[in-house]
Parts: sequence; C-alpha cells; structure tokens
Amino acid sequence: MTNSVSQQDPIAAIATPLGEGGIAVIRVSGRDAIDLIDPVFTGKKLTDQPSHTAHFGRLTHRGKIIDEVVVTLFRSPRSYTGEDTVEISCHGGVLITQAVLEAVLAAGARAALPGEFTQRAFLNGKLELSQAEAVADLIHATSKKAVETAHQQLEGELGRHIREFRQQIIDATALVELELDFSEEDVEFAGRNQLLTLLSGLNDEIHKLLETYETGRIIKNGVRTVIAGKPNAGKSTLLNTLMGKERAIVSSIAGTTRDMIDADWSYEGLLFTLTDTAGIRETEDSIEAEGVKRSHKAIREADLVLYLVDLSDRHSEAETEVISLLKKAAGDRPFLIVGTKTDLRNRPPDDPMNRQPEDEKNGGSGDSKMDTVTGQPQSVQIAPGLYTDITVSSTEGTGIDTLKKKMRDAVLESKTIDTSSLIVTSSRHRDALEKAGRHLESAIADLSQGVSGDLLSIDLRGALHQLGLITGEITTEDLLDSIFSRFCIGK
Repeated sequence: MTNSVSQQDPIAAIATPLGEGGIAVIRVSGRDAIDLIDPVFTGKKLTDQPSHTAHFGRLTHRGKIIDEVVVTLFRSPRSYTGEDTVEISCHGGVLITQAVLEAVLAAGARAALPGEFTQRAFLNGKLELSQAEAVADLIHATSKKAVETAHQQLEGELGRHIREFRQQIIDATALVELELDFSEEDVEFAGRNQLLTLLSGLNDEIHKLLETYETGRIIKNGVRTVIAGKPNAGKSTLLNTLMGKERAIVSSIAGTTRDMIDADWSYEGLLFTLTDTAGIRETEDSIEAEGVKRSHKAIREADLVLYLVDLSDRHSEAETEVISLLKKAAGDRPFLIVGTKTDLRNRPPDDPMNRQPEDEKNGGSGDSKMDTVTGQPQSVQIAPGLYTDITVSSTEGTGIDTLKKKMRDAVLESKTIDTSSLIVTSSRHRDALEKAGRHLESAIADLSQGVSGDLLSIDLRGALHQLGLITGEITTEDLLDSIFSRFCIGK
C-alpha cells in the first residue's frame, strides 16, 4: 500500500485560513512535487536543492509574475506525508493565494481532499491512526486542556499502550493455537492459570482506560451547561456576566429569551458551552412554548444544570415541583440551584423594590449559611426543605467567582484532569476498547470453565481486531473515509 501511495499524483491545497494576512501557505505533496513546481518558480533550480531548505523567488503563471514567494522543500521520506513536499509562502490575501493555487493546479497537481495530507502520512507510516486523529483534535481544540490531551495523543502515548495490549494478546493467542496444533496428541498448553492472570490484568487495564473517557469527552467537547429557571430569574444576565460581555438580550420583561442561546466560555483550561434557555413556565404563546420544550430537552442532554431562583421574588410550591421534575430529567448529572439577585433581596425593608422570600413571609426560618469570604449568604432556604447551593448577584459580581469554582468542581467530581496521564477522548476509541474488553471477558469466562482453545482463540482474535482498529493496524476504506472527512482541506 505504501508504494502505491507514494506514486500518487501530487496534491495541492491552501494550508492557511483564507483572508487577509501577512502570509499564506500553499502545500504540495506527492510524486515529483518538486519537479512540478520548478517550471513555475523563478529563482534557484529547485530540483538541485537539498531537503529542508527555503528559497526566495517569484511564482509565475503563463509567463506572468503572480507574487514573490518563499518555497520550502521537504524531500521524501523526511516530510510530514513521507512524500516530496513543497510549501509555498506567499503574501496573504484571497486573490493572491487563490492565484498561486491555480498556478500549481495548472502545473499538474490536483486539489487535495479534506485530510488527504494527513491520510497520506498515515498510509506512508509517518503516523499511527490515533495520532492522525489527534491532528484534527489539535486543530479543533477549544480549550487549553483539549490542546494538552491532543498533544499527548499526537506523541503516540495511546498507541504505545495499545501495542503493548496487542502484544500480550498475541502471546496468549500463540499459546492457545499451539494447543490446537497438537490437539490430536491430546497436549494441553501449560499455565492456564497464568494465562487467566494475564488476561484478567489486561482487562483491568482496558477498563482503567475506559474510565478516563468521560473526563476526556468533557475536555475535548466541553461541558454542556444549561442555565434554566423561571422567566426573569436572571439567566441572560448570568450568562453575560460569565462571558464578560453582552451575549444575550437582558430585559425585565418575562419571556424575552424565547429560544436557546449558546456561548462558549473557558475557565481554568476547561471549556463550558453555556446555554441560556427560555424561561420555564406554562404559556399559551406557541413560540415561547416551543422554547420551553427545547429547554427541557437541553436539560436532559446537559453535563451540568444551573437552575436559577430569583431571591427577590415570591416563591411557591409550584417552583419546588418544577425543580424536582427538572432534577429527575437531569438524572445523575450535576444540578446546582443558584439563588440570584441577592442585591435586591438584601435591600432595606422599606425599599419598594424589596420582596422577601416566601418562607420568611410565611413564618419560615429563612435559614442562610454565610460565605466566610464574601460575607454573603451561600445557602438560602427558598421553600420548605429546599435550599440553594450558592447565591449570586450578577449585577454586582457577588458570588460569581465562587459559582465558577462550584461549576468546575461539580463537573469534575471524583475526576482528576491530569493531562500527563493517558486520557481517552475519542468515542471511536472508547467503542473499540469496550468491544475488546467484552472479548477478553468472554475469554476469561471460557478459561475459568475449561472451554477448548478454539473458542478461546476466537475471542482473543476479536480483541486483537478491535485494538488494531485504534492504531490503524487494521483498517477499512469506510473507516478511513469517516475519519479523514472531518479534517480541513490542506491538512
């Protein structure tokens, strides 16, 4: 396969984002890529130049100068793709960049498909498949932690673990198949207990990796955070405060937010995708009702729910019921009850804007747990048996820093983000590990019951197959198309 790929025609693409900039880069890779660029480059004869050198000159097309450029050469196999590669740096700008690409295509290259450069790097043995996927993760990373985990995978850490797992299974399979080869002589391979110990230990290692996936998914994709509550509870104001800018429309009119608004916000290296939902209430407005319906759906799919309760407003048993229903919808996902508008709640008693919580009006205790740092109430009773997890004032910024920390802690409860340790971030890798684990569990059960080696061999080979899918030692055309179609053109 490597030989056939190295003889493919040159491919070309713009490797930098289109737009105005200092420079743009057009990448060319494939058979005779350097020979192809030589006729349209005025300067040194490129075919005579060594690898990893840069050369200033002019790029021409049909006898006309397009731009002054710097051409960098990477000769096979010392290149990203393993093929002869040329990178042309020209002045940034849509028209100039496109003109340089058209000149290269006219010289004999073809337009690259999404991810085709990285696909060639994989097929030419420059990258494992898990490393190739890490390239896309690195490009699309939206948080510091996501960058760190992508770098870890790009360095081949996952591949090293998988190869070790596969080698252990290969050794075990060899023992089992040795028994099959001598089945007529009634020979049984020695050390069934040792094999059982080996497979059990390997299965434990795979499950330890699988336990990192939920943390890895959050690092890679971000924390889906839904901000919910009754109309005018301060949802949009809180979103804007967390973002540090006006992202959502803020109004004292209930029902202003009729559809969901998404915004990305990073905190301590972790990405939170904040969703400001429509106020949850009964309504005859069909548009607003659809917004409420979508709010319920978002809560069911969230990683974290912030339910906002307006502490300056009157509360009823109805809201307690709503919170109970939404908590049930959220399942085992973190659900924080956030008391808002503490600045209004703490106004003087004779202030016309002041409205006490219902539990205080009805003779309730109004118990509060004070934050020792801010001096503000942290946990407030809003109804019999129902307390806030934290209280804030978005307009004054009170409690916001504490809320940020609580959000992060709630999501990472019992999880440790240590990007120096191996973390699984890909759902494809998780699925393959789960299937490999099931094959091992079946083999372990068969070993314990003294089942014959031919059945053991089937499960061991199944586990080998699944692990091979992660590193690319086993591939299919559909698998590669699925993976590399997610890449941008030029990478």
